[in-house]
Amino acid sequence: MANVLELRNIRKSFNTELVLADLSLVVPEHTATVLIGASGSGKSTLLRCINLLESIDDGQILLDGLEISDPKIKVDEIRRKLGMVFQSFNLFPHKTVLENITLAPVKVQGKSLEEARSIGIALLTRFGLLDKSDQYPDRLSGGQQQRVAIIRSLAVNPRLLLLDEVTSALDPVLVNEVLSIVRDLKQDGMTMVLATHEMGFATQVADQVCFLEGGNILERGSAKEVLENPKNPSTVEFLKRVHQAGRL
Repeated sequence: MANVLELRNIRKSFNTELVLADLSLVVPEHTATVLIGASGSGKSTLLRCINLLESIDDGQILLDGLEISDPKIKVDEIRRKLGMVFQSFNLFPHKTVLENITLAPVKVQGKSLEEARSIGIALLTRFGLLDKSDQYPDRLSGGQQQRVAIIRSLAVNPRLLLLDEVTSALDPVLVNEVLSIVRDLKQDGMTMVLATHEMGFATQVADQVCFLEGGNILERGSAKEVLENPKNPSTVEFLKRVHQAGRL
């Protein structure tokens, strides 16, 4: 199985604060890697570095064997191969759902508007949102907005999909409708890296779970290994806090 993503000794600081500390990770094709850890552990920064939204201080990021962290790389060309979904949706409020979805295929990939609309309509149909295609984001529920944000990222047929706490801004009732899309993508074989605090969901979709603390991966393994039988004391303590919070 080919490796889509490889991170080698990634270091990232903001001023004097070390956020990622010699972090290494391999993401094989058609797998889902789930990042867990407390706020400030480095999960979001790591995803932003992979998407080249943040530059790294040291190390290498390889996408299909190509070093995309090279300063000479053409960032826009790499971003065509990456999809990223943020916790805050980031939809354009002045554009309809379909216009949000067609923007990247037209502007970034050079597709015709007709082709982009065809892709968008097919995706909206598949995920049960075709009736929302002409509505503006503020007319949608939070769950619907996040599903549109995921569909928008899929419209460019990404090689790698990055999802940053995509349910954290949602009412608990709406969480599952977003996670159901991710489950479908997992079944399709989409290669994904996602940060989440939904441990039950991580158990369902993760091929590997990585526990981050202090900008490094302290424990990694299958969902069963890390979430059900953690070895690192920090992982044990983190999961205990998560379970206690879930019972409140």
